[in-house]
Amino acid sequence: MIRKLCPSDHEEYLQMADAFYSSPAVCHAVPTDFFEKTFSELMASDVYTECFVHTKQKKIDGYALVVKTFSQEAGGLCIWIDELYVCPQARGQGIGRELLTFIQQKYPNAARFRLEVTPENTGAISLYRRLGFTTLTYSQMIKDQKK
Repeated sequence: MIRKLCPSDHEEYLQMADAFYSSPAVCHAVPTDFFEKTFSELMASDVYTECFVHTKQKKIDGYALVVKTFSQEAGGLCIWIDELYVCPQARGQGIGRELLTFIQQKYPNAARFRLEVTPENTGAISLYRRLGFTTLTYSQMIKDQKK
């Protein structure tokens, strides 16, 4: 079952976010207080971001964090799949595919779905390609503000 993240998911969400940012799926860790900020925003509003969890027998075994933007280049709403995480014991069961399919069905009017993946994450790349994602050849640049 896939549902929206709710307040009672707080601890499980923090643990999974920490596991995600401690994994080879990302290039660098982020401060754990960012997880709290994200959770607070998710509970306050769904204007900019939403989080969906996959559950089996009431236990969360994965999540997808989406961010909503408008893209002139894409010609409309762009749904950025900012994080897609499946717990290690639940991998290989189609949960990532279910979450991605759910998101695409939830936003049928989106002009583009976008995500990031590290080159070493070949399993994820293979899944994304099977689901119709292609490589965007831009290099990204960032400038973080002091926190």
